[in-house]
Amino acid sequence: MSKLFTPATIRNLELKNRIVMPPMCMYSAPDGVPADWHFTHYATRAVGGTGLIIVEATGVAPEGRISDADLGLWTDGQSEALVALVAQIHANGARAGIQLNHAGRKSEVTGATIEAPEARAYDEKSRVPVAMTIADIQNTVKEFQRAAERAHRAGFDVIEIHAAHGYLLNQFLSPLTNGRTDAYGGSPQNRARFLGETLEAIGSVWPAEKPIFVRVTAEEYAEGGNLPDDLAEQLNGVKESGNGIDAVDVSTGGLMPIAPKVFPGYQLPHARIIREKTGLPVIGGGLITTPEEAEAALAEGNADFVFLGRELLRNPYWPLAAAAALGDEIAWPKQYERARPRKK
Repeated sequence: MSKLFTPATIRNLELKNRIVMPPMCMYSAPDGVPADWHFTHYATRAVGGTGLIIVEATGVAPEGRISDADLGLWTDGQSEALVALVAQIHANGARAGIQLNHAGRKSEVTGATIEAPEARAYDEKSRVPVAMTIADIQNTVKEFQRAAERAHRAGFDVIEIHAAHGYLLNQFLSPLTNGRTDAYGGSPQNRARFLGETLEAIGSVWPAEKPIFVRVTAEEYAEGGNLPDDLAEQLNGVKESGNGIDAVDVSTGGLMPIAPKVFPGYQLPHARIIREKTGLPVIGGGLITTPEEAEAALAEGNADFVFLGRELLRNPYWPLAAAAALGDEIAWPKQYERARPRKK
């Protein structure tokens, strides 16, 4: 059996393989609730054999969405609408996670007052945010906590906290976007305080048997920005404060308007450093497209799980084909069994 199709367990969560579909916004939920598109989109990837599907960035507040058409979890009605989506993912053989997010200064929600660590815009085309007060931070922590409660009621197996790609928690973690002089700025530990308090609040309402992931930007591609070692230090500080992190989803970029040079597996070196320096399982990737690339990421110790984004958009049945390519026998949907490649 390949490493890619070897089952794994995180806390009490059993995953049938190491393939993760990362959050990718569908921009198809104008009221913050899933549309027909979401049911087709996510259920199809479950049918295709993905082990864990993490539903797209979901706003913990209306102004915390990236766009007007993002999913939300600031009302009980939104939670109730997600119950059926989770059930579809489960019924088709995958586990379901959800990424909770606050976009901060990168929010493009119409008419919203946007917030950030300080009053600096993302770029010259973006709105200038309001610098958050201590009370604003505490209120946002409670918004994450209430969203986590709703995610549990909806039946999700995993919560992923979005602290990457230039959104609010990433803005606080980075010295490039956090020039505060209070308890939430300055030292790496202070810049990680918001994340730690968010994890503590979520941990108080999220069942102990269910894992909590954190997605991080491990390189910001700008002078003076965070690098993998810096993120590892911040994550270790959060852990040492007693806040639970069960796995780290390692990405890069998005904080500043800078396009990195990309190639297959370009984020794996960052994932390896985070893995080695925190001792936590990591999800790694970056433009991985072939079964051989995914298997190598695991076999070489760069990651414990592999995320495939664009490739799963192109081919929702990638896991079925990957198993055949790696010589693994896995269960197929009985409706598709007649299409299983036969050994010669």
